[in-house]
Formats: sequence, C-alpha cells, structure tokens
Amino acid sequence: MTLLTILRYPDPRLHTVAKPVAAVDARLRQLVDAMFATMYEAAGIGLAATQVDVHERLIVIDASDKRDQPMVLINPEIIWVSPETRIGEEGCLSVPGIYDGVERSLAVKVQALDLDGKRQTHEAEGMLAVCIQHEMDHLLGKVFVEYLSPLKRNRIKTKMIKQIKDEARDAAGR
Repeated sequence: MTLLTILRYPDPRLHTVAKPVAAVDARLRQLVDAMFATMYEAAGIGLAATQVDVHERLIVIDASDKRDQPMVLINPEIIWVSPETRIGEEGCLSVPGIYDGVERSLAVKVQALDLDGKRQTHEAEGMLAVCIQHEMDHLLGKVFVEYLSPLKRNRIKTKMIKQIKDEARDAAGR
C-alpha cells in the first residue's frame, strides 16, 4: 500500500478548507486505503484528507486499543455536541512530538457517508469524540495549536521549522 506524505505544521496547505466529496467511487476508496495505511504507519488514531494534501471532506479514524475498529467519515457534519467539556492532552501527526491541552466537548454526534455512500450517524464519547472534533477541525483548515496561546503557538512554529530544516540537512548529508 502506498504511504502518503503528511503535511507538517506550519505548512499553509493545512489551512485550506476542504470541499465536499463529490462521489464515493474507486478513487476515494483507494485514497481511504492509503490514508489508513499512512495513519497506522505513523501510529496515529485519526487522519483528515487535508493532512495529506487532498482537500476533500474525508476522515479516517481508529481510536481502538487493538487498531481493529476503522471508521470512515465522508462529508462529516457534527450535529450535536455535549455542553460538558474537558481539557485533554492532544497531539497531531502534522505537529509531531508536540502535545498540549485543548478543550473539547465530552461527546458528539456526527453524520457522514460511509464507503457505500450511505448516510450514517455515529455517537462518540471520550477519545473517539476528541478525535472526531480534532479531525473535523482539519477539514476547516484549523490545526490544534491554534487553540493555544500566541506565545505557545509561535514557539511550536519555530520548533517545527527548525525540525524540518534539520531533517532536510540530515537527508542531504547522507
């Protein structure tokens, strides 16, 4: 399976608002397979198409301990969020090695198409609810660090730019 390149913050493409998926077809199914392979390889629990430079409303998630509960959300819409929130530690495949507290609703209800093009409703709480909200943000062009203070955000941006430069230098030196 082809692995996709995950965009890294502060890449401006991460701020692109995703467009609706036009058709659930073979191309989309192939993209879903590649996104799952990429997410599992990177040890993530969720991946939005925006993160792999495909600006369509598509998310793959597997927040299960055994990595055996893959979920595909095509053109997802959150239709309900619990009023109760909590601040939890979040990370992101587009911001590797960075974790910080973000306030999210404890539970959500989301409607989306599945790989057969059928509308499904999913209720989620805990880690799955957080993951859905986090990935939905990506579809809106938002990265979790944008919930942090400007000072923290700028420190993270500087760290990521340095990390990318160091990796490029190391790769060129091989």
